[in-house]
Amino acid sequence: MVLETRETMPQTPIFSSMLGSSCSGQVQPDMGERCVDPVYQDGNLVSGSLEALIERLVPTMDYYPDRTYIFTFLLSSRVFIHPHELLAKVGQICIKQKQQLETGTEAEKAKLKSFAAKIIQLLKEWTETFPYDFQDEKSMKELKEIAHRITQCDEENGTVKKIISQMTQNLLMALSARSQYQEIREKFRQPVTDKGTILKAKPQSTQKDILSICCDPLILAQQLTYIELERVSNIYPEDLMQIVSHMDSLDNHKCRGDVTKTYNLEAYDNWFNCLSMLVATEICRVVKKKQRTRMVEFFIDVARECFNIGNFNSMMAIISGMNLSPVARLKKTWSKVKTAKFDVLEHHMDPSSNFCNYRTALQGAAQRSQAANSNREKIVIPVFNLFIKDIYFLHKIHTNRLPNGQINFKKFWEISRQIHDFLTWKQVECPFEKDKKIQSYLLTAPIYSEEALFIASFESEGPENHMEKDSWKTLRYKASSEHESFCRC
Repeated sequence: MVLETRETMPQTPIFSSMLGSSCSGQVQPDMGERCVDPVYQDGNLVSGSLEALIERLVPTMDYYPDRTYIFTFLLSSRVFIHPHELLAKVGQICIKQKQQLETGTEAEKAKLKSFAAKIIQLLKEWTETFPYDFQDEKSMKELKEIAHRITQCDEENGTVKKIISQMTQNLLMALSARSQYQEIREKFRQPVTDKGTILKAKPQSTQKDILSICCDPLILAQQLTYIELERVSNIYPEDLMQIVSHMDSLDNHKCRGDVTKTYNLEAYDNWFNCLSMLVATEICRVVKKKQRTRMVEFFIDVARECFNIGNFNSMMAIISGMNLSPVARLKKTWSKVKTAKFDVLEHHMDPSSNFCNYRTALQGAAQRSQAANSNREKIVIPVFNLFIKDIYFLHKIHTNRLPNGQINFKKFWEISRQIHDFLTWKQVECPFEKDKKIQSYLLTAPIYSEEALFIASFESEGPENHMEKDSWKTLRYKASSEHESFCRC
């Protein structure tokens, strides 16, 4: 029986009918006892034992798993089993399949080559999608053992050997590139720059601010989008799955110990915080009210352009920066600001009803991206903190295993769908040309600490109530003490 297989990942950014994607559109494989264990509901795979799900991953002569299943299972499997242990089990199944076909006849030799090609395709998809599963020696050893056995199926012309050699070379290059990125990122994983709680001196007329670097809101929004896409491109599906696999659970207890820590999620979250603090710093350090008003309106326009582009993460960071207490308390400044635009932005980011307005806007951007012909229209950068929370709550409200002990695969279909959407969006090539001067400022400009922001805010507009007066008094005393200590040194 010749089965229809899907050899390429769906091009749409959203899995269509994810729950049925492992079955719909294909003939159900005749795998004998292999189909006894997994449970289907309306033709959709919803649960199964780990062993049965692993068996479903491994191709046979007449069957190749749908790529959505491959992605979902490999993504979720790390919650229950180490990658090198999974590879070992896949290798054992391959040996059994291979032995059944080694009868010596020409017909069986042809079948053996066909089977080998399917196994190579599976390994190729695995190494390309989850290269970090092969970072340790145990996984590489298991991969080499499977590859060695498969090359024996085609020793005559060596085609299989060449393909495996190229696959291994690509894998090593991917691991090297990711390792180098982490080393570079680690050097810059500094906390928000603390300017100290020294009293703010009047800035010199030549002192730079963001408006002296870029006064066009659209251009700044484009450069922010460039930075976002660059950082998002280095977030991998297994990074996102750490939200689930690092939870305290019996399934994962034995798997957490040697998971290599990655900093990509932390670095991206830190970027959001830095951008929020930069916005607050740029506003609070301006001495004259008229210029400060202009700065507030400028960032409102930048946030609007981010929204229009589909860069919701930068938009939220800017809004968060303007809602920080040192900025929000500047009532005299805000009284001069045309707040209608800001009100619209806050409406989009209204947290009520689980950010319903934002989710509607995100869905619209996703639909635009799906139908887009240009990279400019394909851009979708979700609010990362909310994206992470969605995955976290999906994990918390659904158990990993059902009462009968089987894996709740329906849960992992949904988590996989959301992660796949994110991966699709992150692959968009940025259509905007990099401006090194603007990006250098955005990434390296001094950022005030929270205390320094309050000092700058109080100096711009004095305290208005007893609580603010007490805070201002405490900050001035602390700043003066630190200044005296610094002078004695």
